[in-house]
Amino acid sequence: MLIETKYHGEITIDENEIIKFQNGLPGFITEKKFILLPLDKESPFSILQSIVTTELGFVVVNPFYIKKDYEFVLTDGEKETLQITNVEDIVVLTIMTVKDSLKNSTANLQAPIIINHKKRLGKQVILNNPKYSVRYPLYAELEKNKDVR
Repeated sequence: MLIETKYHGEITIDENEIIKFQNGLPGFITEKKFILLPLDKESPFSILQSIVTTELGFVVVNPFYIKKDYEFVLTDGEKETLQITNVEDIVVLTIMTVKDSLKNSTANLQAPIIINHKKRLGKQVILNNPKYSVRYPLYAELEKNKDVR
């Protein structure tokens, strides 16, 4: 299948790689099909690209790359929606807000994206944990660890 993407231009994708978001994403409820594309080989970042809307591509990263002690619990309803039967089937991502410098960029730890990579199902989960911010500084953990040395 041929699609036009925000960051990679026109590419051919395997339809079996499409991730379905039953309820879309908050703010984008009609966008229900995405593909996960690596930003580049060496980068921890990927693009969650709509297969319908060219301009809709989110820079995402594994939140554990940013905050090692990141944790949350999925509700039974969220597990059911994603058809999760094994924790190893889960991929957790967080949407980035990319600024002029990566040092000034932030991650939305308050609303992780959970993907059942075996079933190709996704959902953005809204956490009610004041410990996590929608604008968590990308390099906060690195800076914190640097101060400990």
